[in-house]
Amino acid sequence: MSEYIPSAELAVLSACQTAMGDEELPEEAIHLAAGMLNIGYKSVIGTMWSIYDESAPIVMKPFYRAMAKQVAKGGELQPAYALHGATKFLRKKVGEQNFMQWVPYVHFGL
Repeated sequence: MSEYIPSAELAVLSACQTAMGDEELPEEAIHLAAGMLNIGYKSVIGTMWSIYDESAPIVMKPFYRAMAKQVAKGGELQPAYALHGATKFLRKKVGEQNFMQWVPYVHFGL
């Protein structure tokens, strides 16, 4: 029996390939990020492939800063916007041509 967590707001999966399917099962859309949505998380941040160790903190620091501002203002969490701003920051830092560093971060859910 699977557990359902109705009050879960956000899961940030900082490991590599947490939003990557299985090439052996191309019709399946289930991966760790989708599983988190399935058990009740409203939003999930994951990665589509392996990420650079040095890039993760560059993305996560502005992401969490933006999320903290949203909480401090008493507003609704908007993780998609926070992730967009964070990956935009990384893209500026590493350059547009190094897209393998900033593209793998994805948001699912609300």
